[in-house]
Amino acid sequence: MEVIYIPQLLKTPEHKLEIPIDECIAGINTLTPIRGTIIVSHGGTFLEVTVNAHTIMTLSCDRCLQQYNHRLELKNSEIIWLDKNADEFEDLPLEREVHVEDLSESLPIDGHFDPNKWLYEQICLSLPIRQICGENCTGAPEIKEEETPTIIDSRWASLQKLIVDN
Repeated sequence: MEVIYIPQLLKTPEHKLEIPIDECIAGINTLTPIRGTIIVSHGGTFLEVTVNAHTIMTLSCDRCLQQYNHRLELKNSEIIWLDKNADEFEDLPLEREVHVEDLSESLPIDGHFDPNKWLYEQICLSLPIRQICGENCTGAPEIKEEETPTIIDSRWASLQKLIVDN
């Protein structure tokens, strides 16, 4: 996907650009290419970006550490404000109070929008926080007493004694 020059969107029909997705993105390991569409609409003082896509990823279960396949559905939208001062970071103080209403994404009016970067961020935000392989996950495998490794370092002896005693 190519980077979009924001003023160029004003020359498209309805100030809208529909981008088909059928590719893998660097930094995201997927089993299948990400397929779907991104729609970027110029609203004068903002961009409205919407994605409808899907892919399959291999994740590691947080309980049993086994790998499993997860179907990831993306149906997100975001408003990105266009601000002529969005690139000016030189005059900012090292510390400043930020109000909740200031916590929004912004780009310069005559800047560029990178759909690859935006899609990467949306995929990362859509990954499940708790990665569990299924309802029947048994958890971590138990270590049997005969499988307990022998202690090589004598500093671990007191911990080994606690394990054996319980």
